[in-house]
Amino acid sequence: MSTPFANFQYGIYLEGALNGKRPSHPMGWDALEAEATERLAPGPRGYLNGGAGTEDTMRANLEAFRRQRIVPRMLRDVETRSLARRVLGTDLPAPLLVAPIGVQSIVHPDGELAVARGAAATGIPMIASTASSYTLEAIAEAGTASEAATPRWYQLYWPRGRELARSLVERAEAAGYGAIVVTLDTWLLGWRPRDLQQAYLPFLESVGIANYLSDPVFRSTLEKTPEEDPMAAVGQFVGVFSNPTVTWDDLAFLRECTSLPIVLKGILHADDAREAAARGVDGLIVSNHGGRQVDGAIGALDALPGVVDAVGGEVEVLFDSGVRCGADIFKALALGARAVCVGRPVMWGLTVGGEEGVKTVLQSLLAELDLTLALSGLANVDQIDRSALTTRP
Repeated sequence: MSTPFANFQYGIYLEGALNGKRPSHPMGWDALEAEATERLAPGPRGYLNGGAGTEDTMRANLEAFRRQRIVPRMLRDVETRSLARRVLGTDLPAPLLVAPIGVQSIVHPDGELAVARGAAATGIPMIASTASSYTLEAIAEAGTASEAATPRWYQLYWPRGRELARSLVERAEAAGYGAIVVTLDTWLLGWRPRDLQQAYLPFLESVGIANYLSDPVFRSTLEKTPEEDPMAAVGQFVGVFSNPTVTWDDLAFLRECTSLPIVLKGILHADDAREAAARGVDGLIVSNHGGRQVDGAIGALDALPGVVDAVGGEVEVLFDSGVRCGADIFKALALGARAVCVGRPVMWGLTVGGEEGVKTVLQSLLAELDLTLALSGLANVDQIDRSALTTRP
């Protein structure tokens, strides 16, 4: 008997046959992106879809996936399948997470709250961003509104001031987040022409800084409360948001702050992967920030095998950047990712349909991954390895 993930598509066909009902949202990934793009104003549109410089790294991410080709195997029993996997000590229904994305309210007023609810409804963990439109506590509460106890992780933009960093981490642990994901590639904002053309940076409009405005350490640095002087609070946020002085040695401080697993996001070089393992971190996310930081950088998928080989199983390696469909998830798993984080497609779903749009995107990704697994002759995600792929010249 098949897993329930693939059955999602048959439910759609059945609704069409019995009730003449078609999906309210585009089912093709290109069509979903196009509709989301059409709905957004120029500022949010550029922020969501844009990248650094000439956007060459965004293209490299997509091209890296296209070069990897799946080689299906035949005459294997794939009737009973499982996508379940244990990641950082937590049992997941599938090796899939929602990537950390900030300022989600620019594409839908419910922002991270809708994503948290949609993810919880499918059992998929959400990684909540420090730069969220709602507080990490509100996001956690939204994610526990359903009956399912869905795990959640917290992504830290390491700020200036250790006490502020400590406060954010301690708040996340108190709110029930199960891991701390430290983004390493955004100590400075990359050169982003689409945002520059619109002179659009939502943080300067107090969007995406809810975790700061609600933080007692941050508020203690203000002469007036954010409610009394919003622009002064924005100015203080600009001064503390990023901290390019952080080095490997500072990881010891972070470990002092929490007993949660620590995951480093933005690793692309094998030597950095080995250094992270030597420093005792629990996980890595191979990522180039979706092509939004360094123009001309290596495609994240191209970097994945080298990072996996470098750590040799000492730490768990996850993947992010350029994932557009269930087949892409399969390819990243085949190249050694323990789990895969998906960003932009979830935001397209949020833009088009709010919570239901997020839920539909995640259900679609799970169904497509399940079907790709089966049609490739595999019954379990643990069977996926590099032998399932060939590289197109």
